[in-house]
Amino acid sequence: MSAKPLIPVFSLLIATAAYSADPLSCETSLDRAIEIDSPLRTIVLDNPETIQFEAGHIEAQLGDNPSAILSGGVLLRRDDKIAGADTARYDPEQRAIFLEGGVRYEDPGTRIRSDAAEFGYDAGRIRFTGAEFSMGSNNARGAAELLEINQAGTLTLGGVRYTTCPRDSEDWLLLGKSIKLDTGEGVGTARDMKLRFRGVTVLYLPYLTFPISDARKSGLLTPEVGSAGRSGNQIRLPIYWNIAPNYDATITPRLLTTRGLQLETQFRYLTRRNDGTITADYLSNDSILDESRSHLRFEHNTLFDNGWRNRVRFREVSDDQYFEDLGGSLSISSITHLDRHVRFDYYTERLSLLAQLQDFQTIDAAILPEEEPYRRLPQLLVNANWPSGIVDLAFDGELVNFDRDAGVTGWRFNAAPSVSIPMSRPGWFVTPAVTLDYTRYQLSDTQAGEATEPTRSVPISSLDTGLVLERAMANADRIQTIEPRLLYVNIPYRDQDGLPVFDTITPDLNLVQLYRKNRFLGGDRVGDTEQLSVGVTSRILDVASGRELMTATVGQTRYFDDRQVALPGMAASTFETSDYIAELSFLLLRNVNFDFGHQWGTGENGTTQSEARLQYRPANDKILNLAYRFRRDSLEQGDLSWSWPVSQQWNFVGRYNFSFRDQEVLEQFFGLEYESCCWGLRLVSRRHISTRDGTRDSSFGLQLVLKGMTSVGTAADKLLERGILGYSADLR
Repeated sequence: MSAKPLIPVFSLLIATAAYSADPLSCETSLDRAIEIDSPLRTIVLDNPETIQFEAGHIEAQLGDNPSAILSGGVLLRRDDKIAGADTARYDPEQRAIFLEGGVRYEDPGTRIRSDAAEFGYDAGRIRFTGAEFSMGSNNARGAAELLEINQAGTLTLGGVRYTTCPRDSEDWLLLGKSIKLDTGEGVGTARDMKLRFRGVTVLYLPYLTFPISDARKSGLLTPEVGSAGRSGNQIRLPIYWNIAPNYDATITPRLLTTRGLQLETQFRYLTRRNDGTITADYLSNDSILDESRSHLRFEHNTLFDNGWRNRVRFREVSDDQYFEDLGGSLSISSITHLDRHVRFDYYTERLSLLAQLQDFQTIDAAILPEEEPYRRLPQLLVNANWPSGIVDLAFDGELVNFDRDAGVTGWRFNAAPSVSIPMSRPGWFVTPAVTLDYTRYQLSDTQAGEATEPTRSVPISSLDTGLVLERAMANADRIQTIEPRLLYVNIPYRDQDGLPVFDTITPDLNLVQLYRKNRFLGGDRVGDTEQLSVGVTSRILDVASGRELMTATVGQTRYFDDRQVALPGMAASTFETSDYIAELSFLLLRNVNFDFGHQWGTGENGTTQSEARLQYRPANDKILNLAYRFRRDSLEQGDLSWSWPVSQQWNFVGRYNFSFRDQEVLEQFFGLEYESCCWGLRLVSRRHISTRDGTRDSSFGLQLVLKGMTSVGTAADKLLERGILGYSADLR
């Protein structure tokens, strides 16, 4: 028995990922394990790979024509492989063993039953006739008129039947005239293959090649059929091309019934230092718009030996409506700018450098030229630090040229050296720091009377301090911490009204912003202030696992004077305090998670923004998510999603995303999943806003999953994974 193990050979009959053992008790293995009740006698025969024979009765003939006949129940053993039969005959001249009557073969993952078998050492093959096989790894089973394995591990099957369904229910069945599996080359070849579902032939392939190992193999991937919304129905036929071990491509014709034939292509490459992807999609003639449409995307990364890295990103579409018409989701169709940049960066423990050229394609017609983002041609950044044990020195610097077709353009130079004295011990830290922020501009296209080389110099002083206090809770297996933190910042006023605004915004208040020194994000403004930010965090930790069972934080900033620096068109701030900000996350029960964030102002300001999410998950296949989002004068939404079994085989899935502010549904989908032990079905109906102007789209998806083989239809699993937090597309 010199053949290679049969487990990977059979389990890769189909060039798709196999599913793990089925939870619905889909038993496909062949009867019980090999066992012999009669007393056994043992002999060792003269074969090159010693096999131990055990039999109830042994007849041996010596002399010129030696032979051996074994009966009364026969067992052949070698390593973890075992074969059995009613009788066996050993022929030294042919160097072969012939088994007859109830032939059985087993290894750790495979069982074979056949009428007869031949183990020929000179021929280098194992041959079974009238064979049935089963594999415990993926519940696969089947039958073959002929099953032969040669010495090289090549498996040949004739008259094949293959399924992962139980013996009394062949809901899907793969039939083939012949299959050849070459484990050396990692390639399988099949002829006259038919796929039947519920007795109906749904697919016929006269010839098919496929990989039977992790090695990639050129060929047709799983087709996708379904709805494409306003583009009608679609058929996608992806074709994989294994060009070389480090190069491949996927070419996908996509037929849209209301627009025409689109060609999607993707090329990938990988070398020792480089990797990247080129994606090009082309619709030669959109039947609705009567014009060609295209999308090009290029991503490249290089890692140099000297610590430098390079990144290239380029993306372009033919028209502003491309993603709305052909993107397929609101997250894609809502894109307003496409980033294109070439970037080089360098990182060490003490130094980081960045150099880049960056441009954008604006694809939202509502954005005016003077509102488009600036191109950075170029941008140079440096960050360095020199800790000395007592005093830490640091430097942040930037040189960037901002360019745009409308408005003020020009260069900005920023340098910010700083000195800090970090002091810490277990349970506390104190860090005083001083920074000098210097900025200089060289501007073009300014208005008459405006300075072309304005400058700004601002000192920033701060004191950051905090404590970490902890105590053991009553049950001793949990620890609670109290972590107060104070940040004092002093920044004097400097008149900055004459400075342009290239990239600066006022970010939303959050826990990160609470402890930032500059209330603006970007280099064009440094906010004047004298303030004290106060926050406290409490955690409950599980001692055994270290997991955080609860985390709660609340904080606020107190201002000791009015702020005068503001962005154009915005009034200076006179509030004595910021909004309160609070975040809470805890495990209510073993199967209930709750996250909450809230921001509210003092006096009559009320709630500024709020977000809450509750997840109930009593089991892996039972998920209920409830979320609420509020932003004053902007949005108020509720979001309900679920995946819940209604019986052993049926699962109800859905999402309902509603805008209370607009009194309309943003997205909703409902679906059913059916699962038997060897196949599954997903049906999903979806209605959502597909464009920035609020246009609605509807679609219906149907996906058939054949366990141990593949899936056909629409990619409904991707929609469910995106829309239901915690959902897994793997069937139970």
